[in-house]
Amino acid sequence: MIRQVLEHVISEGLGDLWAVLTPDEKRLVTDNFVLHHYKKNEVIYAEGDTPVNLWCLLKGKVKKWKDGIGGRSQIIRLIRPVQYFGYRAYFADEPYVSSASAFEQSTVGTLPLSVVQTLIEQNNRVAWFFIKELAHNLGNSDTKIVNLTQKHIRGRLAEALIVLIENYGYEDDDSTLRIYLSREDLANLSNMTTANAIRTLSAFATERLITVDGRRIRILNEPQLHKISKFG
Repeated sequence: MIRQVLEHVISEGLGDLWAVLTPDEKRLVTDNFVLHHYKKNEVIYAEGDTPVNLWCLLKGKVKKWKDGIGGRSQIIRLIRPVQYFGYRAYFADEPYVSSASAFEQSTVGTLPLSVVQTLIEQNNRVAWFFIKELAHNLGNSDTKIVNLTQKHIRGRLAEALIVLIENYGYEDDDSTLRIYLSREDLANLSNMTTANAIRTLSAFATERLITVDGRRIRILNEPQLHKISKFG
């Protein structure tokens, strides 16, 4: 019974990856899959660590980030259920070049990357799955680089809010972001100082694009945010 429950959790979590596995491969995954629970802001892995596991976010929210110059951090990717992370460095045979931590209480499943390597070597559909994942993430990274380096502050903040909408959606009121970021995290996502993030948020509120209540941000005019993001 316990195994059946675990298999259900794994099949729901791994999604498209589970679908390409043979029965024997599914048993191999089930035998090696481990659930972990992280508290808000708890580090999952740190820059410089040796990659050991494939990570799969099952519940909650996770950020990948990298320390920058002057103690500032840059959020380089937002993870939502169900997405995989933490495996690129293993394929590149290098330590992690960024860190990952939980935005909120989160449940993460792990599968040893040695098992993933075995699956790739014996099942070309698994190999193609990860090639597609890496290619998709690379394309998103290229777009993010352009957005962060060429857009003005207003455009970067509007882009960040849109990314939050796309990744985590709205609360039941269909307007409040389903994630409560600190001003520092919002600045780190937008590649700006915390002071600039606060000023730009206030400007958006004055223009009735959003309302702000502590860490709760309610979107009032999403089309205008898209316009600012595109031309900012």
